[in-house]
Amino acid sequence: MADAPSHRRRSRLGIRQHRSRPGTAPGTLIASEEAVPVSLRLIAYRGEHFEEKTNPDLSEIRAARERGGVLWLDVVGTDPISLLEEIGALFKIHPLVLEDVVNTHQRPKVEVFDDQIFIVTRMPVARNSCETEQVAMLLGTGHIVTFQEKAGDCFEPVRDRLRRGRPRLRSSGADYLAYALLDSVVDHYFPVLEHYGEYLEALEDRLPSAGSELPMVAIYDAKRDLLALRRALWPQREMLSAIMREETALVTKSTRIFLRDVYDHVIQQMDMLETYREIASGLVDMALSFAGMRMNEIMKVLTVIATIFIPLSFIAGVYGMNFDSSISRWNMPELHWRFGYPFALALMVAVAAGLVWYLRRKRWL
Repeated sequence: MADAPSHRRRSRLGIRQHRSRPGTAPGTLIASEEAVPVSLRLIAYRGEHFEEKTNPDLSEIRAARERGGVLWLDVVGTDPISLLEEIGALFKIHPLVLEDVVNTHQRPKVEVFDDQIFIVTRMPVARNSCETEQVAMLLGTGHIVTFQEKAGDCFEPVRDRLRRGRPRLRSSGADYLAYALLDSVVDHYFPVLEHYGEYLEALEDRLPSAGSELPMVAIYDAKRDLLALRRALWPQREMLSAIMREETALVTKSTRIFLRDVYDHVIQQMDMLETYREIASGLVDMALSFAGMRMNEIMKVLTVIATIFIPLSFIAGVYGMNFDSSISRWNMPELHWRFGYPFALALMVAVAAGLVWYLRRKRWL
């Protein structure tokens, strides 16, 4: 059977608490208790030139921007806040954008500014998990800054393509790089959905032979996991649609064509997700039906036993009334008969056999 999906209970429905207190000033940055230390990765390229650095300082980032080309700064973690504020000042990031970066409970969305586009998407954490991680992207002229909650992402294929010098990616602008990152995030939902499809199929095969151990908890867990994935996937469609609709020079017409392909993938995933949710609901109904059938079988057996023993109990009750046969010859003369006890037992056996024959003839057994 397929492995059971793994996840953390605290975020199974994709709902997290907002860390800012009511009334906090807009743009206030409050680090999470689970925030990991910030690590940076810089990738810059233009034509044949390519450079990649781990944990560069701000002067190196500034120098890479001044050299031109496309710059990708990947920021992992949100601690300390002061470093995020310095990066925000370097790229002229709006304080409200930084607030959304730090508060990692955001749903997928897009916000268009005069010279920047802020994109929030949710990235699947593992193949057998419904948990997702927020990835924020800031697309500007010639640069893109990504913010991740923690280490481990699905962007390594994009990095490999950049290292190998794939012509389209290396010769295109930052908007095409943003498309490649979004495409990688969306594509990584397919293995997750396929895993849940295999898991539901295994549960369906298990139901008929499950006996009294019906996997109801596993089915309900799968339904909740699919609901959490739905909360992540549905806003993705709105976010991609908004990017394609916005009239901005930061996204070229040729890149919009590729974004349509990502949009189609999200629609396909939504169809898969809804299908699996219907299957999960059907499994609940099927499990309840099997439980009802087993209960009916148990009640049938108990009813047959009770039906057979009711007349036997009547016969035993009659012969247990202990009327005094010396007062009247009609008071249970069988008590003084030599074969009275064998007769009573034979009568009970005959009545039971007759009832069994009758029930089998009626096909109730």
